[in-house]
Amino acid sequence: MGNFKDRVTIYEVAKASGVSLATVSRVINKQSNVTQATRDKVNATIARLGYKPSALAQALATNRTTNIGVIIPSANYVYIANLLYGLTEVARANGFLISLFVTSHNKEEANRMLEKVITTHVDGAIIFDDELDEHDIAKVSSYNVPTIVINNNITDEKVGCVYFGYEHLLKKIVAAVLTREKNKKEVTFLHMENGGRLLSRMEKAFYEVHELLNKKAYSIMTDDSYTRTYDYFKRYFKTHRNPGYFIAYRDSLAKAVINAAKDNDLKVPEDIEVLSIIGTKYAHIMSPTISSMHIDMIEVGKTAVNMLSALIKHNLTEKAHKFESVYEKRESTLD
Repeated sequence: MGNFKDRVTIYEVAKASGVSLATVSRVINKQSNVTQATRDKVNATIARLGYKPSALAQALATNRTTNIGVIIPSANYVYIANLLYGLTEVARANGFLISLFVTSHNKEEANRMLEKVITTHVDGAIIFDDELDEHDIAKVSSYNVPTIVINNNITDEKVGCVYFGYEHLLKKIVAAVLTREKNKKEVTFLHMENGGRLLSRMEKAFYEVHELLNKKAYSIMTDDSYTRTYDYFKRYFKTHRNPGYFIAYRDSLAKAVINAAKDNDLKVPEDIEVLSIIGTKYAHIMSPTISSMHIDMIEVGKTAVNMLSALIKHNLTEKAHKFESVYEKRESTLD
């Protein structure tokens, strides 16, 4: 067993300093009603004993928890991990602690997490969950909890948002494929049940551009799983040998289509082209590299915390911030 040091308490600091508990608390919380001599004596004792103030005790004294609640759909996806990296980096710089609440694509569970955020008495909340709508967000706001919503354009007195621009770019990419002079291909959208609001928006844009160009739109029901998507397309490409362009939600699903095509002796991108909507670092380290639509989720996370910090301080002037996606052409598409 290691030689662990017992935690020094505030009572020991008060006794060693010869002052009251209330005086030590005032020094710790940097309150003004303490003489400089007393403040110096208490701080010297704190340094000598190695006392570490309790964050909870400081929160009770200042009526500020320095804690923000973050709701995310899952921590398993790379783009969510990038978001969390940005969140935590700026939260640390702003002196915030983060309480993480993870949901699945389930409305009831998302609302349970929302109730937990409210009852945790956080200073503010950041919500990135496709299942929560304007009514749900209003619930948090009604409890006077400053909130930043990610992936939904909602604003209110206590609500700001960070939202994404994907639709215009997707329409532009699909239209370019459908109107090529050479290598025209049918474009197929990989639909997922319970894929969330963002995927639904992309699918809507996909159908709109087909309708505008008077083209037939195709979609295939797939799964949020590399293995099951690969197995499906391994069978699919045995009978569907026509060239095609496929739009997948994430890099892993795009890679499943690519591998299934190659294992059926189809060439990428000559026969089969694949686009990933949510591009991550894996898009450019896979072979072949995957063309994708990219938004820097680390910057999204940083922006969300900075906006929340300003909202808590009542000085957030621009309550809506939009991130536009950028097309990154790689080896899985012709152009």
